[in-house]
Amino acid sequence: MGQSWESFATSGLRILLIAVTAFLVRLAIRRSITRLIGRLNREDRHRRRTAALGGLLINPERRRQRSETIGSVLKSTASVLVLGTAALMVLSELGVQLGPLMASAGVAGVALGFGARSVVADVLSGLFMLLEDQYGVGDTIDVGEATGTVLEIGLRVTTLRGAGGETWYVRNGEISRVGNLSQGWATASVDVAVATDADLEGVRGIIATAGDAMALDAPWDELLRDPVEVLGVESVTSESLTVRVTATTQPGKAPEVERELRWRIKRALDAAGIEQADDPAAVADGAPAGP
Repeated sequence: MGQSWESFATSGLRILLIAVTAFLVRLAIRRSITRLIGRLNREDRHRRRTAALGGLLINPERRRQRSETIGSVLKSTASVLVLGTAALMVLSELGVQLGPLMASAGVAGVALGFGARSVVADVLSGLFMLLEDQYGVGDTIDVGEATGTVLEIGLRVTTLRGAGGETWYVRNGEISRVGNLSQGWATASVDVAVATDADLEGVRGIIATAGDAMALDAPWDELLRDPVEVLGVESVTSESLTVRVTATTQPGKAPEVERELRWRIKRALDAAGIEQADDPAAVADGAPAGP
């Protein structure tokens, strides 16, 4: 009887030691991950104050959410590994045969994985999107069925805000391709239609002058990456010819640059006495259908 109580006491102490050790190891790992993420965020803030990436400051919310999400995944993974190992050690101390248990758990895991394969695909896709930094909070992206600004990136779902204010919830596993409209640069393109007898050299000079003036005014001086360029005649009809004007802008800023450029070109041409002709493409789009 004394040996039985001694064996129980020894097993209890071992189980207690396993539980305390697992708790301490889990706590140490989680704190280490928290300190690592905090240090990375501090270094990232320092880099944002001292440098720019491609002319644009790094989005702090994007970096913060990305690092915190990755940190959360690491913490969850570490907790599962530590607590799972501790649970198996406790069961072994209690005399449970782990062989049949592991076999049953393997079968159950296969069945669960087969039933939840779409969720697993979503999580894995979300994890790779975060690690590869394909897009972040504040980016405007096109994922095929939906286009909008990224509000939140989760391991399973990405939340977008559409141009009309609608909210899109897109499963990460269903995203087969992503067009990021907020990286690199964008091209603003404006077509200027004038009469066929217009002085092309004069039109070119007027447009170039308007573009140069725009590049000196705020906020366009920051939105324009390169000078406004007059490419030349894009098309010619019997009544008009179309001059193509382009400008390289910061990503996502092409529409507003185009509107401002059209307004300035219109004012400059009117001041020079050059009347703009109807845009052939606009006339074709708005013409009534024939009989």
